[in-house]
Amino acid sequence: MKANQTVLKEFILVGFSSYPHVRPFLFVLFFGLYLLTLTGNLAILGLTWADRSLHTPMYLFLRALSFSETCYTLTIIPKMLADLLTEKRSISVPGCGLQMYFFLGLGGTHCIILTLMGYDRFLAICHPLRYPLLMTNVVCGHLVVSAWAGGFLISVTETALIFGGSFCTPNLIHHFFCHMRAVVRLSCLDSDLTELLVTMISVSGLTGTFLLIVTTYVFILSTVFRIPSAEGKQKAFSTCASHLTVVIVHFGFAAIVYLKPEGSGGDDTLIAVPYTVITPFLSPLIFSLRNRDMKNAFRKLLAKRSFWNT
Repeated sequence: MKANQTVLKEFILVGFSSYPHVRPFLFVLFFGLYLLTLTGNLAILGLTWADRSLHTPMYLFLRALSFSETCYTLTIIPKMLADLLTEKRSISVPGCGLQMYFFLGLGGTHCIILTLMGYDRFLAICHPLRYPLLMTNVVCGHLVVSAWAGGFLISVTETALIFGGSFCTPNLIHHFFCHMRAVVRLSCLDSDLTELLVTMISVSGLTGTFLLIVTTYVFILSTVFRIPSAEGKQKAFSTCASHLTVVIVHFGFAAIVYLKPEGSGGDDTLIAVPYTVITPFLSPLIFSLRNRDMKNAFRKLLAKRSFWNT
């Protein structure tokens, strides 16, 4: 147990204070990316809701993914933007716990929904005749609810482990949000053991969902390669291209953050930026630009608007 134990009421987020000269530039950059991220996700939510042709399990999963991603960015980026403009970068201990709880819960939900999207493509390509029976909108809804329950079950476990004890001074969190590794190091108890436990839970969740996705794509590729025509292969794989791209980006950046060895060097604040800012920005962009149905739905919406305006 650490000797400098005291009752802390707030933490100080060190964040980007080490880069005072570039903070105005970072604010403009992150604010622009955040607006584009919100616009992209809200556009996906609106299109998949308004166009009846997109009321299918595949797009219900996409709608759930966009909603969880919108909530995910709301837990971190507004606070980060405010801290870039002020010298007082404090957050209360309960507020820090809530931010961590929602960040971990929504991050876990995001991983599970990506896994379910891979399972949906597996059923559609490998079992096309049984797909309408196996994956109905009702089943899709139940799976999405299960994804939220699973994500927040992991989150409440990790948050309880970290905030179960008291914290010692100094109350400096060397990050721009309440990242679990940065917060657990301030614990007055055996922080090494707690950090090991929460890291193992997070890494197990990441690698478990990633391996499930890889397994589904092994079966998908084996089925696609057995399709005789080149056109049939291209059509089958085109339905997976956007999802596969997002999976690579999401788990790639997540691996850099969570699989980074302790003491390997590098600024954790900068390392987390791609995972918390860039990935949410790229995800709606990829799903919109690389998806023919989404582009068609957008064209139809524009055509309707131009019709009513004439």
